[in-house]
Amino acid sequence: MTQPVRVAVVGLGFVGLPLALTYAMKGAKVVGIDVLPRVVEEINAANSHHLESYKGKTLREILREQIDAGRFYATTSYEEAAKEVQHYIVTAGLPVHNGDPDLEPLKRCAQTLGSVLKKGDTVMIRSTVVPGTTEEVILPILEETSGLVAGTDFYLTYCSERIAEGRAFEEFIHMPLVLGGINEASAQKGLELLSFISETEVTISDIRVVETAKVIENIQRDVNIAMVQEFARFAESFGIDTFELIKVANTHTRVNLLTPGPGVGGFCLPNALYYLQPKARELGVSLPLLQQARQINDGVPNVLVDMLEQALKDKGKSLAGSRVAVLGLAMKDFSNDDRVSPVHDLVNRLQARGVEVTSYDPAVPTQYEHKAQTLEAAVAGADALMLTAVQQEFADADWTSLITKMADAPVLMDTKNRIPRELDQKVTVVRI
Repeated sequence: MTQPVRVAVVGLGFVGLPLALTYAMKGAKVVGIDVLPRVVEEINAANSHHLESYKGKTLREILREQIDAGRFYATTSYEEAAKEVQHYIVTAGLPVHNGDPDLEPLKRCAQTLGSVLKKGDTVMIRSTVVPGTTEEVILPILEETSGLVAGTDFYLTYCSERIAEGRAFEEFIHMPLVLGGINEASAQKGLELLSFISETEVTISDIRVVETAKVIENIQRDVNIAMVQEFARFAESFGIDTFELIKVANTHTRVNLLTPGPGVGGFCLPNALYYLQPKARELGVSLPLLQQARQINDGVPNVLVDMLEQALKDKGKSLAGSRVAVLGLAMKDFSNDDRVSPVHDLVNRLQARGVEVTSYDPAVPTQYEHKAQTLEAAVAGADALMLTAVQQEFADADWTSLITKMADAPVLMDTKNRIPRELDQKVTVVRI
């Protein structure tokens, strides 16, 4: 591949920004494109709330280095980027509304991109999509708006994004990849583009296979978590430790049970079924097991509220009118991403049942009316505490001191198996 590679990354969120910086660190000339001027301004000022790091450097430090080196900058203008790049990697997400994926943001992206596309350019879709989207939706839009022919005048590929937030840089480089192209020439261009940063194997397959594989990779985790949620309900009723049960079962080399929690969050797992369903309906295929798993995971916040109500009742307290501290708003541990976090649903359900909720999460930048500014303020006078996502401050907390700030006879609900076991001798700890 001719050096330097010149690439635009479209969408500068939790996937796009670290991907853009990975290419820049490898020596590419990178232009980041985002539709939000505020995001672009913050990035160009080397400001970011992302918690990613790589080889001892924070994402913010990496961002500053790459900007200063002239290898990266952000813009809202596709036209500006088109003057400098010959590759486009699209990471724009598909939001889901009431169970239906919204293709409009991706369609608008394709329309704008098509208007600046040049002969010889390569377009790689790295968003999670409804299977068939690249060829059935993106391709015709790009051809119509550009007047070019895909596979001949420009190259179109799909590569599934597989990173876990918090390990983005490492996994962009070392996670095995799968790639599909609309023809052999496109697949080869995509392979060259991926190989610029990837140091591991790339499997090439039918583009529809790759799109579908990405969705079911996420769904299998959703189903696994739903299964362990049912195991947790059994364990609680049987009077045994759920986490010990899973640890023991996982000593079998062919067993890999995940752990229960306050629900399934993030942009990927909860939405995965909804990306598959439109194509399944079109094909007349039913997905009862997958739908049941999603319902189980969606129902976990309500189960937790019921469990908390019973624990408070055992202490002579009622749920309505109680004060509950919810610690952790992020969609997973050690993350600042609270998109599609099940904790939001938990908070809403608590409030709907008359609870005064005070939340706290030092990593999540989003502000809410119920969010306290310190851990101590969140737990002060609380009748109950619910640990719903682990942050470093919670891991380092003096839990014995914290419970002294709570109301008399407090209840602690541990959905993450992180509250010290010695507290069981002092207060009521409900572990799910």
